[in-house]
Amino acid sequence: MFRGFYTVATGMIAQQRRTEMLTNNMANANTPGFKAEQSSIRSFPEMYMANIKKTHVPTEDGFTMNGLSPLGPISTGVYMQETMPLFTQGQLLNTELTTDVALINGNLPVNAQTGHPGALFFTLENEEGGEMYTRNGNFAIDADGFLTNPSGYYVLDTNGNRIELENDNFEITEAGVIMEGNNAVATLGISFAADIEVLMKQGDGLFVTANGENLVAADGAQGVSYSMQQGYVEGSNVDASKSMTEMLTAYRAFEANQKILQAYDRSMEKTVTEVGRVN
Repeated sequence: MFRGFYTVATGMIAQQRRTEMLTNNMANANTPGFKAEQSSIRSFPEMYMANIKKTHVPTEDGFTMNGLSPLGPISTGVYMQETMPLFTQGQLLNTELTTDVALINGNLPVNAQTGHPGALFFTLENEEGGEMYTRNGNFAIDADGFLTNPSGYYVLDTNGNRIELENDNFEITEAGVIMEGNNAVATLGISFAADIEVLMKQGDGLFVTANGENLVAADGAQGVSYSMQQGYVEGSNVDASKSMTEMLTAYRAFEANQKILQAYDRSMEKTVTEVGRVN
């Protein structure tokens, strides 16, 4: 009975966390560069149940020995193992702003170990001088003339330097070269993650690597191709209708577990108040 309480409770917790994840996806459906999260729910290792029986051996001393009568496996509950961002391309949205730029995936090699293609990112500088990564190309020029992302982090070029501009009157080629008139000021730094599982999602659509090491430059990486489109931003890749359907499914699963928990509770109450009553 008590094992049933624990099993049902794990199901409720897993579905609650899944609902929170889907709610966050829905809330960011209009956030530029946002990558929807997906989850995997797994069961805990099953326990093998057996009934212990005593067998009497016909001896003078009445010797007994224990034996096991197999009953079969029993589940011990489920848990949400992990959440992983989905790095598919989002729809391009026209903003007509010169500081906005969309990163468009070209050829992305598939990782032999994970079976997933790699991912491309704009390269940013964090507070410690290291690198962060984003797909949100909704950039702006700060008061000092540097190109920054919406969170205020500096956008880096292919040499790892900040990009300083005179004003917003510039052009960005498909290769990411920033032109002020006839002068090439810098080239936007694009990083490539061959293994997306090394990435950790931060707030505001930012990513860092789990080991703290910088990603390799996409420019020159074998088999990698991409392009950029000025005046556009990449929209979220959240499928709103699918997310809503999955959210309702998670809610129904939570509700079903809740009803089972209530049934267990009523059974326990009856056991305590009626079964043990002495007439």
